[in-house]
Amino acid sequence: MIDVLTAELRAPITEETAELYVGGTVFKTGPPQRVGVELEWLVHDTDRPDRPVRPERLARALAEEFDPPLAGRLSTEPGGQLELSSPPAPLAGCIAGTAADLHRLRRRLAGAGLHLSGTGLDTRPQVLHADSARYIAMDRHFAAGGPEGRTMMCSTASVQVCLDAGADEAEVAARWHALHAWLPVLVGLFAHSPRAGWRCGRSAVWAAIDPSRTGIPPGADPRAAYARWALDAELLAVRRPGRSWAAPPGLTFRGWLRGAGPADLPPPGWSDLDYHLSTLFPPVRARGHLELRVLDAQPGDGWRVAAALVAGLLGDRAARDAATAAAGEAIAAVTGAAADPGTGAGAEATARAMAIAARAGMTDPALRRAGLRFTAAASAALARAGCADLAAEVDRFADRCPARGRCPADDLIDRPSTGEDA
Repeated sequence: MIDVLTAELRAPITEETAELYVGGTVFKTGPPQRVGVELEWLVHDTDRPDRPVRPERLARALAEEFDPPLAGRLSTEPGGQLELSSPPAPLAGCIAGTAADLHRLRRRLAGAGLHLSGTGLDTRPQVLHADSARYIAMDRHFAAGGPEGRTMMCSTASVQVCLDAGADEAEVAARWHALHAWLPVLVGLFAHSPRAGWRCGRSAVWAAIDPSRTGIPPGADPRAAYARWALDAELLAVRRPGRSWAAPPGLTFRGWLRGAGPADLPPPGWSDLDYHLSTLFPPVRARGHLELRVLDAQPGDGWRVAAALVAGLLGDRAARDAATAAAGEAIAAVTGAAADPGTGAGAEATARAMAIAARAGMTDPALRRAGLRFTAAASAALARAGCADLAAEVDRFADRCPARGRCPADDLIDRPSTGEDA
């Protein structure tokens, strides 16, 4: 492979070198040992949970530095959602460190009359708080396709699990394809954003916006597939100091490289490609590590089960194989098509199965069977890894949800949320 990280980066960017660069940087190989979580939360006023919280109020609550500092990093999303991002660590350390941060964060917010709600979809009026050029351009880009783009920006929250890509090319491919095969089961298992006809309404929102940047990159070779897919995604924003960052409608990065943009748009450079990669939102995003993005925010400390289950399955070969087989059977049962997301047809079948899971949760018999196999395999893997406490949490979740044909959203359906973090 051409070393585009050195000499090529000093040369003008071309389609060939751009694809080599993407494929060479988005998957970093090494022994898979670390896990990270990015927890997005909706923020509510404790006394008036049905009203949006103004960003200035949240900023005041967090203005004083934590002493000692939090291990993770706090940031805010365009609709006022609060995100806590952990540093990467072995699974048990990641869970313990994040739980400690979260305990301190909840106490701080409680003192300001605020609390966190682990729900995947907000029902309060949407308020776009961001005034950055990036978010203004993002809002404009998605608005061309309908209202769901703003809903995604302002009203969704998730549990994102970040995992090492793998020790070598074979393991990278195995872990990449396993995560994609599992997507429908994970969506149904952890659905927690009900809206009319959906248990995972957040998934429906994401499916309705710019498919060029939110779909599954098909292809057996993860590096080549992701590189092609990234260049074929539409531009979301073009950085222009002192000017609007709005991108020319319909222009892909590949088109920009070919000179298809307007006359006043200069050719892209390497930093433009790096920025473009940061605007892509597939179900599994490659950022050196693998970032799983399909899980709804979970009630209370349910994020622990979601993170432990995914990490436990992916880190244990026997569990990974068992989950992949269960997912394949479920996708075939609900769609009548093969599940291999490494092919275009397989990626389409996986996407259709995700939509079914987002509606059905664990009420579909095939998805329920797969969910129980997932939890059993994850529990066994966690026990083998010496994480008995996390294995027990997964077992309790299995008894409470898939064993009863339920997912977390069913509790909200039975008992409409008042913004409490149950």
